[in-house]
Amino acid sequence: MYLLTRYAPSNFPIGNQCLRVNRWSWTEMSQPCGPNQVVALPSQLPVIQKMGDMKHTAWQSLVVASLLIAASSSADTRPQYGGTLRISTRIAPATLDPATSTRSDPVTGQNLTHLIFDTLVTVDNGGKIQPALSTSWQAEAGDQRWQFWLRRDVKFHDGSPLTSDAVAASLRAVNRTWNVSPNRDSVIIELDAPTQDLPGRLALPQNAIARRSPGVKIVGTGPFQISDWQPGKTLILSANEAYWNGRPFIDSIEIEMGKDFREQMIALELGKADLIEVAPEQARRTVIDGRRIVLSAPVQLMALVFAGDRQSPADGKLRQVLSLSIERTAIRNVLLQGNGDPAGGVMPNWISGYEFVFPSVSNVRRAQEIRSEVPRAPAWRLGYDLNDPLAKLIAERIALNARDAGITLQPSVSGATDVRLVRISVASADPRVMLTNVAATLGLPQPKFSGNSVEELYQAESKMLETQRLIPLFHLPLAYALRPSVRGWSQDRDGTLHLQDVWVGTEKP
Repeated sequence: MYLLTRYAPSNFPIGNQCLRVNRWSWTEMSQPCGPNQVVALPSQLPVIQKMGDMKHTAWQSLVVASLLIAASSSADTRPQYGGTLRISTRIAPATLDPATSTRSDPVTGQNLTHLIFDTLVTVDNGGKIQPALSTSWQAEAGDQRWQFWLRRDVKFHDGSPLTSDAVAASLRAVNRTWNVSPNRDSVIIELDAPTQDLPGRLALPQNAIARRSPGVKIVGTGPFQISDWQPGKTLILSANEAYWNGRPFIDSIEIEMGKDFREQMIALELGKADLIEVAPEQARRTVIDGRRIVLSAPVQLMALVFAGDRQSPADGKLRQVLSLSIERTAIRNVLLQGNGDPAGGVMPNWISGYEFVFPSVSNVRRAQEIRSEVPRAPAWRLGYDLNDPLAKLIAERIALNARDAGITLQPSVSGATDVRLVRISVASADPRVMLTNVAATLGLPQPKFSGNSVEELYQAESKMLETQRLIPLFHLPLAYALRPSVRGWSQDRDGTLHLQDVWVGTEKP
């Protein structure tokens, strides 16, 4: 059964199947939804949903009713094509190559990458793998050899077709240890060890498919293509008219880069920006001031990371003392203005489902007892990001907490440090991929997985914490401020924005 529709792409659960809906395209029954399928559409869009076996006349009635409802809706509440979305951001990348552009700011870099490039697969809000440039895949026994079949009739922005040769070349450029080979309408990936989470890794922005040619600008297959690029300053994108997943509503996106939070807010107030970033500690104040604010799920881990491994049992006790001394709840309430969640685990609870079992409550008395068991304690230099005003305040507060427990921390922005205050992106809603990414970022041993059970994930995360290389502090959301004219806003829980579904309406005076 097919039906011509005009709605933003989404999956509607119907029985045990999913109905795929694309703008101005035919819908079709797809793969089983699964128990964790997450479905969402902008509230302005009417929903067409099949309920059981409907007769042909019932389908006709549903179509007619939907068209009448759409016709009676005001033009200001219907998606509109055209217009420009103006964005201001702190990130100022020197390159748009997805292999490197996400390093300085993983979440923002990820969203920038997804505007221009596509990955073979994506990860939905439930941590399930969904098709993108690859429509299906399978692994041979042992999970060391994988085959991914490619979507047909997809083109790069320069008009060249998406081929298995192009995909293999793109993946090889980023993953030097992978053996990636084209095979007609598919690519085969061979790895050195069993890799159950390979599909999740392929959804990471650095594995987005790009066409790289010497002396020629990099191109992708994404919803927008590069019109003008001034590295680290401005980026102008135009809608990809031939995008395989439907043309974006807006015609273009203009991005001003390298702007701090204050500069971004001024641009919003002066009407020079439609979408800006908001510091977590300023989100509540921005709402009080009457601004339109949207928050993601907690997608950043703020943690203390030691420069080296535990040197002795006494060193381990001192690290335990530091963790017990930190008043996470007080810091959240005062410095973070109530945003974020105190963290005892690496993964936020929405990913793992068990984060609450890791203790995060301070216990100064117990910290002092353990401290008394260690005759001498060296002074530790605590490093933090000089460009992050919030990090400075939190580092100073942690130093005060530590002093109450008998630990000396000296906040510093230069030179060698013993421990650093850092923020790490969750990278993926796939828990295995997130733990692997955190371990790689911090130089920790890679976690080992032999299955997908919660018990195995818990054991892998517990072993990471037992190294005492990191002390989780908070899981933080991202905050954005939007002008009223920005409609159709949607984002995934991992922080991925769907700007291809955004449209620009008329602001009410």
